[in-house]
Amino acid sequence: MNAVRSNPRPCEGNPVPVKWSGRLPAPVIRDAGELWDVLADPVCACTGPAYYMYRDVAKSSEDRRWLCDHEIRFDITVIPPKDLCGEYMKTKGHYHPENPSGAGYPEIYEVLEGNAHFLLQTEDVRDVVMILAKTGDIVIIPPGYGHVTINPSRTEVLQMANLVSSAFQSRYQAYEELHGAAFYEMSMGIFAKNPFYSPGARLRFIRTGQIPAVKGSALDPLYQLVEQRSPVLDFLNHPEEYPVFSATFPVGNSFVDSIGVAGKRTE
Repeated sequence: MNAVRSNPRPCEGNPVPVKWSGRLPAPVIRDAGELWDVLADPVCACTGPAYYMYRDVAKSSEDRRWLCDHEIRFDITVIPPKDLCGEYMKTKGHYHPENPSGAGYPEIYEVLEGNAHFLLQTEDVRDVVMILAKTGDIVIIPPGYGHVTINPSRTEVLQMANLVSSAFQSRYQAYEELHGAAFYEMSMGIFAKNPFYSPGARLRFIRTGQIPAVKGSALDPLYQLVEQRSPVLDFLNHPEEYPVFSATFPVGNSFVDSIGVAGKRTE
């Protein structure tokens, strides 16, 4: 992006205690400067810690060994309430590659604290979905969708856990080249369309309660699935064997009208 930025300034906000009862590794800290290429403001010069990623978390050596043997990773991400030059704080956004069978790798999230907006999109942006989730909700990122997570609050911390395959590396390049997701959630309460995407891209909204249940065991608190050695987690590496997970939010489940250019956020 050929933009001229003023002197960098620190993002507001401070680290917060993590909602986790076990030991934690040192976090990977995403600096706000690493988000410049995916922001609505092309000259944003915000710097400093944006969010914190605790990778490969486990409560015991036995759990860690089981996760490693099954190529699964348990992570915790903490997103403080900060302003990113007019946007709510968000993750950078990425896609998952396909597994050896040709199916995209999925991911499962649990909101531990706060509210989360999961902005999902197919790479051709034929489907762009905002899933609104609250504390305790489980959200599945199905095969074929990229995703950004947004903390839609000026005052509350968002903490979330996730389970994902450890057999791949996430793909950030498409989000960087198109300067973010297809829509930006602005901190004044509107969604703005990203002009680098097709003008036909539409945004629809779903609450987690409207997503059809996929399997009872997949809706347990995430770490319990690890402790129970749940076979349903095989879905993370072999989604082609679990087609029920691939249609977790069918078209038609939106609760507000789609937004084409910009519109008010519905609470």
